[in-house]
Amino acid sequence: MQFVTLNDGNKMPIIGYGTYKITERNETRRCLADALEVGYRLIDTATFYHNEAEIGDAICCCGVARKELFVTTKLWTDIDTRDKTLKSVDDSLKKLKTDYLDLLLIHWPTPANVVVWQTMLELQRQGIVKSVGTSNFKEHHIDEIVQACGVTPAVNQVEFHPIFQQAELQRYCKANRIQLQAWSPLMRNKALTIDTLTQLADKYNVSVAQLILRWDIQQGITTIPKTTNKGRMAENIDIFRFEISKEDMQAIQLVDQNARQYRDPDNHGF
Repeated sequence: MQFVTLNDGNKMPIIGYGTYKITERNETRRCLADALEVGYRLIDTATFYHNEAEIGDAICCCGVARKELFVTTKLWTDIDTRDKTLKSVDDSLKKLKTDYLDLLLIHWPTPANVVVWQTMLELQRQGIVKSVGTSNFKEHHIDEIVQACGVTPAVNQVEFHPIFQQAELQRYCKANRIQLQAWSPLMRNKALTIDTLTQLADKYNVSVAQLILRWDIQQGITTIPKTTNKGRMAENIDIFRFEISKEDMQAIQLVDQNARQYRDPDNHGF
C-alpha cells in the first residue's frame, strides 16, 4: 500500500474502500471483512450511510490492529452547532467502537460551516480526531472556514472522475496543500463503457476500473472505490504494478468533461 502525507503530517492510504449504500448488517460485515482481507486499510463511511455500527463490528473482529487502519466518517448537514457536532462524533465513536477517528469530514457545505469547523479543530487538539477535512466543498466554502479559523482542511473529498475532473478545484487544492480525494471514481460503473477508456485499458491489459484508479493516483488524487464483490475489491486495489504514460494520461484528461448524462444523480449540486 502507498500513502500520502497530509498537510498536518498524518499519513493516509492512497486508496481506500468506500461503503456508501452498503447498509444490510450481514452484507456490511462481509464486505468489510473481504476488503480488509484483500488489503484495504482506509475505510470510508459517514453518519448518513447508516452503517457505522456494522463497520465497527467488522473492524473489531477482523484481526487487523486499529493502529493499522485509517477510518473516515462525516458529519451530516443537520449538524449545525458545537453541541450537535460533539454528540455526532461521540455517537460515531461508539458505533465504530474506537476512541479516535483518523479523519472527520463535513459531508456537505452548510451555513454552519464555521462553527462546525471550529468544533472539529477542538476535537483535533484533544486527539479525538487525527485529521479534519471537508467533502463536496468548492473554493469559496474552503476560503470561508480558513479565513474564520486559520486552519486549512487536510482533505477535500469530492466527486471526481474522467467526465467530471474539476480542474479549477484540483488546482486550488494543490496550491493550498489540500489532499483531493475522489468519490464515485468509476461513475457508478458508467465509465466502464467509454471508448477512450476501454481502448486504453486493453492497451495496458487492465480493467477500465484499474485504469481510472491508476489515473487518479498518478495525479496525486486519493480514491475510494466501492464494490460489494470481493474479486473486484482485489482488482481495484491491484493498481501499483503498471504506470500510465504521459501521452495516455493526457488522452484521459481529454475525455469529454461536459457530458452531463454521466453525472452522478446523487450529487446535491452544492
